[in-house]
Amino acid sequence: MPVTAFEFCERYKYQNGFGSYLETEAISGALPIGQNSPQKPPYGLYAEKLSGTAFTAPRHENKQTWLYRILPSCAHPPFASTADGPFKSDKPTDPAKLEYLPNQLRWDPFDYDDQTDFVSGLHLVAGAGDPTLKQGIGMYIYAAGKSMDEHSAFYSADGDLLIVAQDGVLDIRTELGWLLIRPMEICVIPRGIKYQIHLPSGPVRGYALELYQGHFTLPELGPIGSNCLANARDFQAPVACFSEDFGATASEGPHSYLITVKFNNSLFQTKQAHTPFDVVAWHGNYCPYKYDLGRFNTIGTISYDHPDPSIFTVLSALSDHPGTAIADFVIFPPRWLVAENTFRPPWYHRNTMSEFMGLIAGEYDAKKGGQGGFMPGGASLHNVMSGHGPDAKSFEGASNAELKPALVGKGSCAFMFESSLMVGVTEWGLKMCKKVQEGYSEESWGGVQVHWERPKGADLDSHLLK
Repeated sequence: MPVTAFEFCERYKYQNGFGSYLETEAISGALPIGQNSPQKPPYGLYAEKLSGTAFTAPRHENKQTWLYRILPSCAHPPFASTADGPFKSDKPTDPAKLEYLPNQLRWDPFDYDDQTDFVSGLHLVAGAGDPTLKQGIGMYIYAAGKSMDEHSAFYSADGDLLIVAQDGVLDIRTELGWLLIRPMEICVIPRGIKYQIHLPSGPVRGYALELYQGHFTLPELGPIGSNCLANARDFQAPVACFSEDFGATASEGPHSYLITVKFNNSLFQTKQAHTPFDVVAWHGNYCPYKYDLGRFNTIGTISYDHPDPSIFTVLSALSDHPGTAIADFVIFPPRWLVAENTFRPPWYHRNTMSEFMGLIAGEYDAKKGGQGGFMPGGASLHNVMSGHGPDAKSFEGASNAELKPALVGKGSCAFMFESSLMVGVTEWGLKMCKKVQEGYSEESWGGVQVHWERPKGADLDSHLLK
């Protein structure tokens, strides 16, 4: 199906297009015409520019949005560091204490937590780089059981956050409008944009990747042509929506809003007397967006051999080296396999890239499922040059399968965060979560059979001069 049949119905209107220059107003006439910063914007609003790139970034990379809001974002008391954050040096998710390992790792499904909201339920599992230099990534598991307080908001100054919903619905209010994110949907919330997450269906669990450098783009299609993979028209951005909760000045108001910022992997907080969700209109191309993974147009071989998994790339965050990504978001959705005389699952592999995989639903065709296997809500990490591939059972099955057209992955979707960086794992990811499958390597590949039979008469010294 080209569109996912969601159990939880959509609530909101959207604008369509990836990287498009959009404009939206909740009140007709709120957007100024022909200029960005008039002496007096309509209806007594303040004009505020939100820059996602340097002013002088090339036009095709430049990201900015003009907001027309009731009060400017700068109107708040100073931020203060909070000891409650998950990234402090005495916490098991401290990114300064990453452990870099060549071992293959796999995790059982991560626990739910009904005592946390989205922000306090974020757990850094692995990462690399430094947000102060705007270099690197962070890989997270989130588990939450309650909505964020309606008088609170969160934003990250460290990077763009890609959220992969695995179980439960996220109802996300951002400064630029609302997004509803369900399993089989993803969203990206850019650096600096404030948001608040509600849980309309109960507890949630999922994955997230924070991108410290650049922004996500659609991969180039090359000889594929002008369509396929993730089509630009299927990405959805919010329409303007605002609240009226303020006093006569920015320091007066009937309610207090707690604003939390993630800044260099530490949390800071302030309280302000007016809602941060007061954007009446906006125009630009720097905005949150979402995408239904069911709309991905999968490409594959119709002759022989399994192509590189880069053909399943949804979004890519490029490095300064062409063709090499700081982070790729790749999915393995339902697809037909028809290759002749071919081992159809992904082949055995050692990769200069790091591969962090998760499972949204169902079973992945190259790994066994069930208890002790690769399960929804779990994960795996194959770091730089760590060998990986089908487990013994999957290999034997695929090697002896009848090669007729086969639909694999029905009701399933696995994904991968792939990075050119060597990835370190936090103490929480290695120990505190208590989900690492200690026997993963042995159970997956310890039973791989030797099928080699040396031909009769074949010499072992063919490399020697004679």
